[in-house]
Amino acid sequence: MKLATYKDGSRDGQLVVVSRDLGTAHYATGIASRLQQVLDDWNFMAPQLQDLYDQLNAGRARHPFPFDPQQCMAPLPRAYQWADGSAYINHVELVRKARNAEVPASFYTDPLMYQGGSDDFIGPCDDVVVPSEAMGIDFEAEIAVVTGDVKMGASPEQALDGIRLVMLVNDVSLRNLIPAELAKGFGFFQSKPATAFSPVAVTLDELGDAWQGGRVHLTLQSTWNGRKVGMCDAGPEMTFHFGQLIAHIAKTRNVRAGSIVGSGTVSNKDWAKGYSCIAEKRCIETIQDGQPSTEFMRYGDTIRIEMKNKAGQSLFGAIDQTIAAPQ
Repeated sequence: MKLATYKDGSRDGQLVVVSRDLGTAHYATGIASRLQQVLDDWNFMAPQLQDLYDQLNAGRARHPFPFDPQQCMAPLPRAYQWADGSAYINHVELVRKARNAEVPASFYTDPLMYQGGSDDFIGPCDDVVVPSEAMGIDFEAEIAVVTGDVKMGASPEQALDGIRLVMLVNDVSLRNLIPAELAKGFGFFQSKPATAFSPVAVTLDELGDAWQGGRVHLTLQSTWNGRKVGMCDAGPEMTFHFGQLIAHIAKTRNVRAGSIVGSGTVSNKDWAKGYSCIAEKRCIETIQDGQPSTEFMRYGDTIRIEMKNKAGQSLFGAIDQTIAAPQ
């Protein structure tokens, strides 16, 4: 099934079920008003939402309405946890090579991960508001999963069983703030502002055979200012699958229902497939030419992130945003 959250003036919005073709939607009123309620009581509520989803797809739902991504908040508008990995080691290799640094051996066996702010996500069509262009505004096209409860010490295989939903991510980065933050030895903070997610979150069955081994084997498309800059394969080069990422978190703690875990920038060794963040493009230019030539984003720039199934249909709807100055 496909789930979204509509804006209603509150912090957590209203849960809606969305048809497979993203054409129509139906409020989940009577089952649950918020997605977190469903995640907290998944085994009881998910079958009821599935019934409504089946009715919606069959044209038998009582009060359907046209689905409008502009009315969407993030599917989970605020979460108990947002942890983002760097599961595509090619991305790390490029960044390191551009500054003539080696990748530590441990990076290939132990996932990189940071904990981002989860109190204020932005909707898929909301403006990305940044205090200054000088901060080095970048998009990052990623995939994320939403979990149920996963116990401390869970194996990667057990962690896979805890995945409830999948969605797309724009993990906005302020590149010019990162070096000073990392130099303090304590990781990202101000350089990672509010994150955006796709209009809908989908259950694993919606992915069909594209979901294999904890990875999504489809192409992630990134379109910057109307020009397609990334057509990156999300599956084969994901070094650590989502079960491994979740198990990494669960090594020392319980992972609670409503935790969001990101893949990190989707990246391929074949440069012809483009890029899922500007920083990677700049690294490639540095490797080839000795210095970067592509500038970071400016106010008024647009970014669209989307993933289509093998039949060419949009799976999650599109993240479609504009970079904006504060009002």
